[in-house]
Amino acid sequence: MVEAIRALPEWVPNAACLTAWPAHEYAWGEHLANAQREFVGFCNALLSHPGSEPIDLLVDSAEHERDARRALEQHGARVRYHRVPYGDVWLRDTSPIFVRASTGALEAVRFAFNGWGGKYEYPGDDTLAERLVDALYKVPCRSFSLITEGGALEVDGEGLVLTTVTCLLNENRGSSPGARAEVEATLKEAFGAPKVLWLGEGLYGDHTDGHIDNIARFVGPGAVVHMRPSDGDDPNAEVLAQIERDLAAMRTVSGQPLTLHAIPSPLRVLNTQGEVMAASYCNFYLGNAVVVMPAFGTPYDEPARAALAKIFPRHQVIASPARSFLEGGGTFHCMTRQVPR
Repeated sequence: MVEAIRALPEWVPNAACLTAWPAHEYAWGEHLANAQREFVGFCNALLSHPGSEPIDLLVDSAEHERDARRALEQHGARVRYHRVPYGDVWLRDTSPIFVRASTGALEAVRFAFNGWGGKYEYPGDDTLAERLVDALYKVPCRSFSLITEGGALEVDGEGLVLTTVTCLLNENRGSSPGARAEVEATLKEAFGAPKVLWLGEGLYGDHTDGHIDNIARFVGPGAVVHMRPSDGDDPNAEVLAQIERDLAAMRTVSGQPLTLHAIPSPLRVLNTQGEVMAASYCNFYLGNAVVVMPAFGTPYDEPARAALAKIFPRHQVIASPARSFLEGGGTFHCMTRQVPR
């Protein structure tokens, strides 16, 4: 292993929330206006608390910056605008991942990106992490040839990395089940983590091939939140049950069982074509003072919010509408990246 690196979990204090203004019709089509309204709702929820971190907002043109400033003008200097080109808003996948060096200095890690296995190749996404490190955050960065996305990786800061087979060992990322040991070695080096935990598949309809941030999230050292089927009509009932069984069998670096927190699933959320979407309450953003959970207009929105409030008793947990945003392929965790202090 190279110099001692510590992966930073998402509950460490943040200097900023990095995100991007949804602006491109090629990515959103008829859902763009509604997605922008829900994006503003997310920003309003996050910044509703005086203890929240500011927002670093990417805008890629003068026109889009004007639109964003108009929509978010009530927040003044708490939203900082940066003219940086990007393909789409899914910065969890395309931005650098921050780690801490043994010296205490902030550093970054970036992996190769190929548009989620070649499905959505938007201009500028494959080089965004490098440009953000060079132009905005100016920290040392280590690059790895492994093709993956930030939403495919969860770390607890105590030596664990959690991911899925269907994403990281997928042929469309240039990998295979036979490359598991090699992939694990790369993740251990990148995050200074001695143990990689694998879940099988993700949610039905997930275009990312099963990102971990839709099914299981670290909420503390060795502690994971996951969803449990809300009733028999859940399109992911079997998958969620298997996830819970697999998590129960996993162990921390010291050999202890994981601490599991089950929250309800949103059940069946359909797009405008009547197809099942990969809706998940696990795709929340964890800030300094506020947790913003996506809401889909189902009877399980409030029970899920209440369950997260018990997990995060020191935070204000807000359910913010995200159904139109989900039409674009993700929600609040997907579109953000915590920038640690």
